[in-house]
Amino acid sequence: MNKGEPISLRKAFGRLTFLPNRTPGMPDEALDAAFARLADYRDGAVFIGHYAGNSEWERHGAGDEIVYALDGETTLFVWTGNEERAHRLSAGEMIVVPQGYWHRFETPEHVKILSVTPQPTDHRLAHPRET
Repeated sequence: MNKGEPISLRKAFGRLTFLPNRTPGMPDEALDAAFARLADYRDGAVFIGHYAGNSEWERHGAGDEIVYALDGETTLFVWTGNEERAHRLSAGEMIVVPQGYWHRFETPEHVKILSVTPQPTDHRLAHPRET
């Protein structure tokens, strides 16, 4: 990954293995083949993933996260602090998740996703309202 050089998303996705059953709390080693870090960006990185299933809750304290669905569909649940909002993303749609907002994904069939994600990332299994 060289800064200032083009990155082929087609080739990058070609190196991934589809993960058909993502579950909350799945160990990083089980996720490694389905996700890739494409480039460093500001205080985080550009990532891609190809999976189905559900993620745990996560949030990013250093900035907003951009999430773009390249193929397939997913539902992104965002906890605003008062309510949980569901946002269905289909191929060609994106969302900006505000800094510090807890969010998670439910993907029944498959999604190819690209995200610009600030680091560090906080993860949790329990719903954020349980704090």
